[in-house]
Amino acid sequence: MALHIDRRSLILGGGLGIGALLLPAGRALAINLLGARGFTHNVASGEPGADSMLLWTRYVSAVGEESVRLDAEVAIDPDFAKVVSGGSVRTGAYRDWTVKITVDGLTPGTVYWYRFVAPDGGKSPVGRTKTLPVGDVSRFGLGVFSCSNLPYGWFNAYGHAAARHDLDLWLHVGDYIYEYGTASVRPEQAVAGRLPFLPDHEILAIADYRLRYATYRADPDLQRLHQIAPMVALWDDHESANDSWEGGAANHQSDKEGDWNIRRAAAMQVYREWMPVSDEPWKAYAIGTLATLYRTESRLLARTRPADINAAVNAPDVDAALKNFREGVWQDSSATMLGTTQESWLAHAFKANARTTAWQMVGMGTIIGRTVMPANVVDWLRPDANPRLVQRYRNSVRMADSGLPMWMDRWDGYPAARSRLLKAAQVADADLVMLAGDSHNAWAYALVEDGKPAGVEFAGQAVTSGGIEGDLSGDPRRIAQGFMAANPELKWADTSQRGYMMIDIRHQRVTGEWLFLDTIKTRSLALAGTHRMAVDHGRRVFAG
Repeated sequence: MALHIDRRSLILGGGLGIGALLLPAGRALAINLLGARGFTHNVASGEPGADSMLLWTRYVSAVGEESVRLDAEVAIDPDFAKVVSGGSVRTGAYRDWTVKITVDGLTPGTVYWYRFVAPDGGKSPVGRTKTLPVGDVSRFGLGVFSCSNLPYGWFNAYGHAAARHDLDLWLHVGDYIYEYGTASVRPEQAVAGRLPFLPDHEILAIADYRLRYATYRADPDLQRLHQIAPMVALWDDHESANDSWEGGAANHQSDKEGDWNIRRAAAMQVYREWMPVSDEPWKAYAIGTLATLYRTESRLLARTRPADINAAVNAPDVDAALKNFREGVWQDSSATMLGTTQESWLAHAFKANARTTAWQMVGMGTIIGRTVMPANVVDWLRPDANPRLVQRYRNSVRMADSGLPMWMDRWDGYPAARSRLLKAAQVADADLVMLAGDSHNAWAYALVEDGKPAGVEFAGQAVTSGGIEGDLSGDPRRIAQGFMAANPELKWADTSQRGYMMIDIRHQRVTGEWLFLDTIKTRSLALAGTHRMAVDHGRRVFAG
């Protein structure tokens, strides 16, 4: 039976503080998560192919064995009257009892049912998955998620998507978990019943990351999402630490938190244990002749350190310092998000696949659309905004006046690398669709390179994480208009709501729909509204 953590247990653990796991009640809560026996966290599938699928579960032996063997069964019916594929796999404490197996011999574009069988004959919950199609495909539905900070709300976006019948695949573009401890949660924004998210402190070591994933994966809506369809997933920064790059992170201080390489290795290992993903750093998925979907890696393997603009905005002559920054370090061609190996792979893949699939769809952790801060943003700040926050926004406006983006951690903080990616799509004559998250708000960009259309970007709002609206007051529509007026590539925005995106892919048109949940403060699948935009094949700009 898959593990579900009841509200009473969560509330009990929420008041235990930083020493929660040292106390009897805290130990009991941790045992309920990582000390559970049998199939503890339901099932999941991912890495879909036309004839293969990766299957995941977690099974803890009840008899103290060092390792156990599980058998996977795949059938064409939920009753398993006709088992058509499967295999055997071994797991143990060395990989936190998580299980991954890739099964082959499947039929393209087909729904399958799968389960795992334990040595004692016990069976896991039954999962549903679907292989990728081949040949001509009339339609494919993709659900896109990002940024699920557990203490700040219920995962209603996952629950809503899981109840649909028109989606074939999930794409999670990062921040599946957050690394912060309870001390970082703003009391006025925390949602009753969502604490604790164990461990209580910021996660640093392998055991910490494992316990955090166990807490997240106990959520019933997230379990259901994984159970009914395959997921392609990539990490962004919070799966390790905020604003991470190859050699460090903004939220990692080596003098206090140890060697970054050890923490990075722990984060990567546990992600690959708990997620239905392969160990391949990046990958392409062919959806018949309709589209190629790309899973990328832009955080931990090759990303160079973001350019540090703080010295410029604090210089005696700010305008001169910003000008020097813009013409110098910001333009450095050695700065990279993907690294040269992945850049080369993606460029070659565009050239090859643009000839055989209609759309080139790139899943990316951060937004590639150019965004500067509107000049009048200070007028929108909340009346109680503290002086430090006000100054930060004033600095962003000065940066905008110098032609610089508001966040150096995104693609427009790496302009040379951004140009290389977009030019690669143009050279390949690719119909490029970028799918991104990270910002917590919703955006649509018509991307331009060298004055020519380069593709479009659907950037999704967070599942629960708060966006820029937390700093602002006033009508969100007026704020969105202000952002669009300041940013020629930005064609639409919503800066106030949570949810997910649905991408409807057809040969002649891709339609993106942002779905906004009515609330994240209580469990509810009600929608507050939606917004749709589309791009026609060969146009590379949004349709009228």
